[in-house]
Amino acid sequence: MKKDNKVCDIIPASRVNSVQEYYFSKKLKEVAELNAAGKKIINLGVGSPDMPPSQEAIEVLCSEARKADTHGYQPYIGIPELREGFAKWYKEWYHVELNSRTEIQPLIGSKEGILHISLAFLNPGDGVLVPNPGYPTYSSVSNLAGARIISYDLKEELNWQPDFEALEQTDLTGVKLMWTNYPNMPTGANASMELYEKLVDFGRRHNIVICNDNPYSFILNDNPLSILSVEGAKDICIELNSMSKSHNMPGWRMAMLASNAQFVQWILKVKSNIDSGQFKPMQCAAVEALKAPKSWYDEMNKVYANRRDLAGQIMHELGCVYDEKQTGLFLWGRIPESIASSEAIADKVLYEANVFITPGFIFGSQGERYVRISLCSKEEQLKEALNRIKNIINNQ
Repeated sequence: MKKDNKVCDIIPASRVNSVQEYYFSKKLKEVAELNAAGKKIINLGVGSPDMPPSQEAIEVLCSEARKADTHGYQPYIGIPELREGFAKWYKEWYHVELNSRTEIQPLIGSKEGILHISLAFLNPGDGVLVPNPGYPTYSSVSNLAGARIISYDLKEELNWQPDFEALEQTDLTGVKLMWTNYPNMPTGANASMELYEKLVDFGRRHNIVICNDNPYSFILNDNPLSILSVEGAKDICIELNSMSKSHNMPGWRMAMLASNAQFVQWILKVKSNIDSGQFKPMQCAAVEALKAPKSWYDEMNKVYANRRDLAGQIMHELGCVYDEKQTGLFLWGRIPESIASSEAIADKVLYEANVFITPGFIFGSQGERYVRISLCSKEEQLKEALNRIKNIINNQ
Protein backbone atom coordinates (compact mmCIF):
# COMPACT_ATOMS: atom_id res chain seq x y z
CA MET A 1 0.00 0.00 0.00
CA LYS A 2 1.47 3.34 -1.04
CA LYS A 3 1.84 5.88 1.72
CA ASP A 4 1.84 9.60 1.15
CA ASN A 5 5.10 11.33 1.98
CA LYS A 6 4.69 13.50 5.01
CA VAL A 7 7.08 16.11 6.34
CA CYS A 8 7.89 15.41 9.94
CA ASP A 9 6.86 18.01 12.46
CA ILE A 10 10.42 19.16 13.09
CA ILE A 11 11.40 22.70 14.04
CA PRO A 12 14.91 23.87 13.11
CA ALA A 13 17.26 25.48 15.59
CA SER A 14 16.38 29.10 16.32
CA ARG A 15 19.69 30.19 14.82
CA VAL A 16 18.42 29.15 11.39
CA ASN A 17 15.74 31.83 11.67
CA SER A 18 18.35 34.44 12.62
CA VAL A 19 19.92 34.40 9.14
CA GLN A 20 18.74 34.41 5.55
CA GLU A 21 20.13 32.62 2.55
CA TYR A 22 23.15 34.55 1.26
CA TYR A 23 22.07 37.16 -1.31
CA PHE A 24 24.38 35.83 -4.02
CA SER A 25 23.19 32.29 -3.39
CA LYS A 26 19.62 33.36 -4.15
CA LYS A 27 20.38 35.81 -6.95
CA LEU A 28 22.69 33.47 -8.82
CA LYS A 29 19.89 30.90 -8.91
CA GLU A 30 17.78 33.53 -10.67
CA VAL A 31 20.64 34.36 -13.03
CA ALA A 32 20.96 30.64 -13.85
CA GLU A 33 17.24 30.48 -14.64
CA LEU A 34 17.54 33.53 -16.92
CA ASN A 35 20.49 31.93 -18.69
CA ALA A 36 18.52 28.71 -19.11
CA ALA A 37 15.84 30.82 -20.81
CA GLY A 38 18.46 32.09 -23.26
CA LYS A 39 19.15 35.52 -21.75
CA LYS A 40 22.98 35.21 -21.66
CA ILE A 41 23.47 37.27 -18.53
CA ILE A 42 26.83 39.03 -18.09
CA ASN A 43 27.76 38.61 -14.43
CA LEU A 44 29.41 41.73 -12.98
CA GLY A 45 28.27 40.91 -9.48
CA VAL A 46 30.51 38.32 -7.84
CA GLY A 47 34.18 38.96 -7.00
CA SER A 48 35.60 35.64 -8.16
CA PRO A 49 38.91 36.28 -9.99
CA ASP A 50 38.83 34.80 -13.49
CA MET A 51 42.61 34.87 -14.02
CA PRO A 52 44.65 31.78 -13.05
CA PRO A 53 47.23 31.46 -10.28
CA SER A 54 50.89 31.59 -11.26
CA GLN A 55 52.04 28.83 -13.59
CA GLU A 56 54.68 27.86 -11.03
CA ALA A 57 51.99 27.25 -8.40
CA ILE A 58 49.94 25.11 -10.79
CA GLU A 59 53.00 23.00 -11.64
CA VAL A 60 53.68 22.37 -7.95
CA LEU A 61 50.03 21.37 -7.42
CA CYS A 62 50.21 18.84 -10.24
CA SER A 63 53.56 17.35 -9.27
CA GLU A 64 52.64 17.03 -5.59
CA ALA A 65 49.24 15.49 -6.41
CA ARG A 66 50.98 12.71 -8.35
CA LYS A 67 52.83 11.56 -5.24
CA ALA A 68 51.37 8.57 -3.43
CA ASP A 69 51.85 9.95 0.08
CA THR A 70 50.13 13.36 -0.22
CA HIS A 71 46.47 12.36 -0.02
CA GLY A 72 45.97 11.78 3.70
CA TYR A 73 44.75 14.01 6.49
CA GLN A 74 46.97 16.99 7.18
CA PRO A 75 47.86 18.82 10.40
CA TYR A 76 45.13 21.07 11.76
CA ILE A 77 47.69 23.87 11.92
CA GLY A 78 48.77 23.40 8.29
CA ILE A 79 52.12 22.12 7.08
CA PRO A 80 55.17 24.01 8.45
CA GLU A 81 56.17 25.14 4.96
CA LEU A 82 52.85 26.96 4.51
CA ARG A 83 53.03 28.74 7.85
CA GLU A 84 56.60 29.74 7.07
CA GLY A 85 55.51 30.91 3.62
CA PHE A 86 52.86 33.16 5.13
CA ALA A 87 55.39 34.53 7.64
CA LYS A 88 57.88 35.39 4.88
CA TRP A 89 55.09 36.96 2.81
CA TYR A 90 54.07 39.18 5.73
CA LYS A 91 57.66 40.22 6.39
CA GLU A 92 58.38 41.04 2.73
CA TRP A 93 55.21 42.92 1.88
CA TYR A 94 53.78 44.21 5.17
CA HIS A 95 57.04 44.47 7.18
CA VAL A 96 55.44 42.44 9.97
CA GLU A 97 57.36 39.79 11.94
CA LEU A 98 55.27 36.70 12.73
CA ASN A 99 56.23 33.52 14.53
CA SER A 100 55.26 30.83 12.01
CA ARG A 101 54.78 28.21 14.74
CA THR A 102 52.52 30.13 17.12
CA GLU A 103 51.14 33.29 15.48
CA ILE A 104 49.75 32.00 12.16
CA GLN A 105 46.79 29.72 11.51
CA PRO A 106 46.01 28.59 7.92
CA LEU A 107 42.30 28.59 7.08
CA ILE A 108 40.00 27.00 4.53
CA GLY A 109 39.07 30.49 3.35
CA SER A 110 38.79 33.65 5.42
CA LYS A 111 34.97 33.36 5.37
CA GLU A 112 35.32 30.23 7.51
CA GLY A 113 37.79 32.13 9.68
CA ILE A 114 35.07 34.64 10.53
CA LEU A 115 33.06 31.77 11.99
CA HIS A 116 36.03 30.30 13.89
CA ILE A 117 36.87 33.68 15.46
CA SER A 118 33.25 34.39 16.38
CA LEU A 119 32.79 31.00 18.05
CA ALA A 120 36.10 31.37 19.90
CA PHE A 121 35.35 34.80 21.38
CA LEU A 122 31.60 35.42 21.50
CA ASN A 123 29.17 34.09 24.06
CA PRO A 124 25.45 34.52 23.37
CA GLY A 125 24.57 38.14 24.10
CA ASP A 126 28.10 39.50 23.71
CA GLY A 127 28.35 42.64 21.61
CA VAL A 128 30.09 42.81 18.24
CA LEU A 129 30.73 45.99 16.24
CA VAL A 130 29.92 45.47 12.55
CA PRO A 131 30.54 48.02 9.77
CA ASN A 132 27.64 49.45 7.73
CA PRO A 133 28.14 49.04 4.80
CA GLY A 134 30.11 45.85 5.24
CA TYR A 135 30.56 42.23 4.27
CA PRO A 136 27.22 40.52 5.11
CA THR A 137 28.99 37.50 6.64
CA TYR A 138 30.09 39.58 9.66
CA SER A 139 26.45 40.00 10.64
CA SER A 140 25.18 36.55 9.66
CA VAL A 141 27.93 34.72 11.55
CA SER A 142 27.43 36.99 14.58
CA ASN A 143 23.74 36.04 14.51
CA LEU A 144 24.60 32.35 14.28
CA ALA A 145 26.81 32.78 17.35
CA GLY A 146 23.94 34.45 19.22
CA ALA A 147 25.85 37.71 19.53
CA ARG A 148 24.38 41.19 19.83
CA ILE A 149 25.14 43.19 16.68
CA ILE A 150 25.97 46.87 17.04
CA SER A 151 26.32 48.51 13.63
CA TYR A 152 28.69 51.42 13.17
CA ASP A 153 28.24 53.63 10.12
CA LEU A 154 30.88 54.16 7.48
CA LYS A 155 30.18 57.38 5.57
CA GLU A 156 31.46 58.68 2.26
CA GLU A 157 32.28 62.08 3.76
CA LEU A 158 34.66 60.35 6.21
CA ASN A 159 36.25 58.30 3.39
CA TRP A 160 34.34 55.24 4.62
CA GLN A 161 36.31 55.14 7.88
CA PRO A 162 34.82 54.71 11.36
CA ASP A 163 33.56 57.80 13.12
CA PHE A 164 35.59 57.39 16.30
CA GLU A 165 33.77 60.23 18.08
CA ALA A 166 30.48 58.42 17.51
CA LEU A 167 32.02 55.12 18.62
CA GLU A 168 33.23 56.66 21.87
CA GLN A 169 29.67 57.81 22.59
CA THR A 170 28.27 54.33 21.92
CA ASP A 171 27.38 52.06 24.83
CA LEU A 172 30.19 49.52 24.54
CA THR A 173 29.14 47.45 27.55
CA GLY A 174 29.73 43.78 26.79
CA VAL A 175 31.30 44.41 23.37
CA LYS A 176 33.98 41.78 22.64
CA LEU A 177 34.79 42.10 18.91
CA MET A 178 34.98 44.77 16.21
CA TRP A 179 35.08 43.85 12.51
CA THR A 180 37.02 46.08 10.14
CA ASN A 181 37.90 45.55 6.48
CA TYR A 182 40.53 47.56 4.57
CA PRO A 183 41.02 48.02 1.71
CA ASN A 184 37.29 48.19 2.21
CA MET A 185 34.71 46.03 0.54
CA PRO A 186 32.37 47.23 -0.89
CA THR A 187 33.52 50.86 -0.99
CA GLY A 188 37.14 50.47 -2.16
CA ALA A 189 38.38 52.92 0.51
CA ASN A 190 42.00 52.29 1.45
CA ALA A 191 43.57 52.01 4.86
CA SER A 192 46.21 54.28 6.35
CA MET A 193 48.61 53.84 9.23
CA GLU A 194 46.73 56.61 11.05
CA LEU A 195 43.49 54.63 10.77
CA TYR A 196 45.14 51.44 11.98
CA GLU A 197 46.75 53.26 14.91
CA LYS A 198 43.33 54.63 15.92
CA LEU A 199 41.78 51.17 15.72
CA VAL A 200 44.51 49.58 17.84
CA ASP A 201 44.21 52.36 20.42
CA PHE A 202 40.41 52.00 20.49
CA GLY A 203 40.64 48.23 20.96
CA ARG A 204 43.24 48.44 23.73
CA ARG A 205 41.38 51.14 25.70
CA HIS A 206 38.01 49.33 25.52
CA ASN A 207 39.34 45.76 25.69
CA ILE A 208 37.75 44.95 22.31
CA VAL A 209 39.38 42.52 19.90
CA ILE A 210 39.88 44.26 16.54
CA CYS A 211 39.45 41.80 13.65
CA ASN A 212 40.82 43.25 10.42
CA ASP A 213 39.81 41.44 7.23
CA ASN A 214 42.55 42.17 4.67
CA PRO A 215 42.08 40.20 1.40
CA TYR A 216 42.22 43.12 -1.07
CA SER A 217 45.51 44.84 -0.26
CA PHE A 218 47.29 43.70 -3.44
CA ILE A 219 44.55 44.68 -5.91
CA LEU A 220 45.12 48.08 -7.57
CA ASN A 221 47.00 49.18 -4.49
CA ASP A 222 50.64 50.32 -4.50
CA ASN A 223 51.08 50.19 -0.74
CA PRO A 224 49.80 47.01 1.01
CA LEU A 225 49.29 47.64 4.73
CA SER A 226 48.63 45.41 7.72
CA ILE A 227 47.12 46.49 11.02
CA LEU A 228 49.71 44.22 12.67
CA SER A 229 52.45 46.67 11.68
CA VAL A 230 51.21 49.00 14.42
CA GLU A 231 53.21 48.64 17.64
CA GLY A 232 51.35 46.45 20.13
CA ALA A 233 48.66 45.48 17.60
CA LYS A 234 49.14 41.75 18.08
CA ASP A 235 48.04 42.13 21.72
CA ILE A 236 44.49 43.04 20.71
CA CYS A 237 44.16 42.44 16.94
CA ILE A 238 43.52 39.51 14.64
CA GLU A 239 44.15 39.89 10.92
CA LEU A 240 42.58 37.67 8.29
CA ASN A 241 44.18 37.39 4.87
CA SER A 242 43.32 35.34 1.80
CA MET A 243 44.92 34.12 -1.41
CA SER A 244 41.55 34.16 -3.19
CA LYS A 245 41.97 37.70 -4.52
CA SER A 246 45.70 38.38 -4.25
CA HIS A 247 46.75 35.13 -5.99
CA ASN A 248 43.66 34.26 -8.08
CA MET A 249 42.80 31.23 -5.92
CA PRO A 250 39.14 31.68 -4.88
CA GLY A 251 38.24 28.02 -5.38
CA TRP A 252 41.34 26.79 -3.59
CA ARG A 253 40.14 28.11 -0.21
CA MET A 254 43.61 29.12 1.00
CA ALA A 255 43.71 31.75 3.72
CA MET A 256 45.19 32.51 7.11
CA LEU A 257 44.89 34.55 10.26
CA ALA A 258 47.60 36.06 12.39
CA SER A 259 47.59 37.29 15.98
CA ASN A 260 49.22 36.61 19.32
CA ALA A 261 49.85 32.98 20.29
CA GLN A 262 47.01 32.86 22.85
CA PHE A 263 44.35 34.11 20.43
CA VAL A 264 45.56 31.70 17.75
CA GLN A 265 45.39 28.79 20.19
CA TRP A 266 41.82 29.61 21.21
CA ILE A 267 40.75 29.78 17.57
CA LEU A 268 42.51 26.48 16.85
CA LYS A 269 40.41 24.82 19.56
CA VAL A 270 37.31 25.72 17.58
CA LYS A 271 38.75 25.06 14.13
CA SER A 272 40.11 21.62 14.99
CA ASN A 273 36.59 20.50 15.87
CA ILE A 274 35.13 21.72 12.57
CA ASP A 275 37.51 20.76 9.73
CA SER A 276 40.41 18.41 9.09
CA GLY A 277 42.96 20.54 7.27
CA GLN A 278 43.66 21.23 3.60
CA PHE A 279 44.87 19.04 0.73
CA LYS A 280 48.68 18.94 1.00
CA PRO A 281 49.40 19.54 -2.72
CA MET A 282 47.33 22.74 -2.52
CA GLN A 283 49.29 23.86 0.53
CA CYS A 284 52.56 23.20 -1.30
CA ALA A 285 51.30 25.12 -4.33
CA ALA A 286 50.24 28.01 -2.10
CA VAL A 287 53.79 28.17 -0.73
CA GLU A 288 55.03 28.58 -4.30
CA ALA A 289 52.38 31.22 -5.09
CA LEU A 290 53.43 33.27 -2.06
CA LYS A 291 56.90 33.65 -3.61
CA ALA A 292 55.49 35.72 -6.50
CA PRO A 293 57.64 38.76 -7.33
CA LYS A 294 56.31 42.30 -7.65
CA SER A 295 56.19 41.88 -11.44
CA TRP A 296 53.54 39.16 -11.09
CA TYR A 297 51.24 41.44 -9.09
CA ASP A 298 51.96 44.29 -11.51
CA GLU A 299 50.86 42.25 -14.52
CA MET A 300 47.65 41.24 -12.75
CA ASN A 301 46.92 44.85 -11.85
CA LYS A 302 47.44 46.04 -15.42
CA VAL A 303 44.51 43.83 -16.37
CA TYR A 304 42.40 45.12 -13.48
CA ALA A 305 43.23 48.74 -14.31
CA ASN A 306 41.92 48.32 -17.87
CA ARG A 307 38.80 46.64 -16.55
CA ARG A 308 38.23 49.40 -14.03
CA ASP A 309 38.28 51.98 -16.82
CA LEU A 310 35.47 50.07 -18.53
CA ALA A 311 33.58 49.68 -15.25
CA GLY A 312 33.89 53.44 -14.83
CA GLN A 313 32.31 53.95 -18.24
CA ILE A 314 29.42 51.72 -17.17
CA MET A 315 29.02 53.81 -14.02
CA HIS A 316 28.89 56.98 -16.12
CA GLU A 317 26.24 55.51 -18.42
CA LEU A 318 24.14 54.69 -15.35
CA GLY A 319 24.57 58.23 -14.06
CA CYS A 320 26.59 57.03 -11.07
CA VAL A 321 29.54 58.88 -9.56
CA TYR A 322 32.54 57.22 -7.91
CA ASP A 323 35.88 57.92 -6.25
CA GLU A 324 38.72 57.28 -8.68
CA LYS A 325 41.11 56.50 -5.79
CA GLN A 326 39.33 53.25 -4.97
CA THR A 327 41.37 50.07 -4.53
CA GLY A 328 40.34 46.43 -4.58
CA LEU A 329 38.37 44.17 -6.87
CA PHE A 330 35.24 46.29 -7.37
CA LEU A 331 34.01 49.71 -8.38
CA TRP A 332 31.54 51.36 -6.00
CA GLY A 333 29.34 54.17 -7.27
CA ARG A 334 26.55 56.42 -5.98
CA ILE A 335 23.32 56.15 -7.95
CA PRO A 336 21.43 59.20 -9.28
CA GLU A 337 18.91 60.87 -6.97
CA SER A 338 16.22 60.17 -9.57
CA ILE A 339 16.56 56.40 -9.02
CA ALA A 340 14.37 54.99 -6.26
CA SER A 341 16.89 52.51 -4.84
CA SER A 342 19.98 50.44 -5.55
CA GLU A 343 17.78 47.38 -5.99
CA ALA A 344 15.67 49.22 -8.57
CA ILE A 345 18.63 50.14 -10.76
CA ALA A 346 20.23 46.70 -10.39
CA ASP A 347 16.98 44.98 -11.40
CA LYS A 348 16.52 47.33 -14.36
CA VAL A 349 20.00 46.51 -15.61
CA LEU A 350 19.44 42.78 -15.05
CA TYR A 351 16.05 42.47 -16.71
CA GLU A 352 16.48 45.01 -19.51
CA ALA A 353 20.20 44.78 -20.32
CA ASN A 354 20.86 41.22 -19.11
CA VAL A 355 23.73 42.46 -16.94
CA PHE A 356 24.01 41.55 -13.25
CA ILE A 357 25.45 44.22 -10.94
CA THR A 358 25.27 44.26 -7.15
CA PRO A 359 22.86 46.60 -5.34
CA GLY A 360 24.50 48.25 -2.35
CA PHE A 361 21.62 47.66 0.05
CA ILE A 362 22.84 44.10 0.66
CA PHE A 363 25.84 45.57 2.51
CA GLY A 364 23.69 47.59 4.92
CA SER A 365 21.54 50.71 5.01
CA GLN A 366 24.57 52.94 4.32
CA GLY A 367 24.92 51.17 0.96
CA GLU A 368 21.36 51.83 -0.19
CA ARG A 369 22.29 54.62 -2.63
CA TYR A 370 25.17 52.71 -4.25
CA VAL A 371 25.88 49.88 -6.67
CA ARG A 372 28.97 47.70 -7.07
CA ILE A 373 30.58 46.39 -10.26
CA SER A 374 33.02 43.47 -10.12
CA LEU A 375 36.26 43.60 -12.11
CA CYS A 376 36.29 39.81 -12.48
CA SER A 377 35.05 39.72 -16.07
CA LYS A 378 37.13 39.96 -19.20
CA GLU A 379 37.30 43.21 -21.15
CA GLU A 380 35.16 41.78 -23.93
CA GLN A 381 32.36 41.08 -21.46
CA LEU A 382 32.66 44.52 -19.88
CA LYS A 383 32.52 46.14 -23.31
CA GLU A 384 29.44 44.10 -24.20
CA ALA A 385 27.83 45.04 -20.87
CA LEU A 386 28.59 48.69 -21.59
CA ASN A 387 26.96 48.46 -25.01
CA ARG A 388 23.87 46.72 -23.62
CA ILE A 389 23.46 49.39 -20.94
CA LYS A 390 23.95 52.19 -23.50
CA ASN A 391 21.13 50.66 -25.52
CA ILE A 392 18.62 50.64 -22.67
CA ILE A 393 19.61 54.19 -21.67
CA ASN A 394 19.27 55.47 -25.26
CA ASN A 395 15.91 53.75 -25.70
CA GLN A 396 14.31 55.30 -22.65
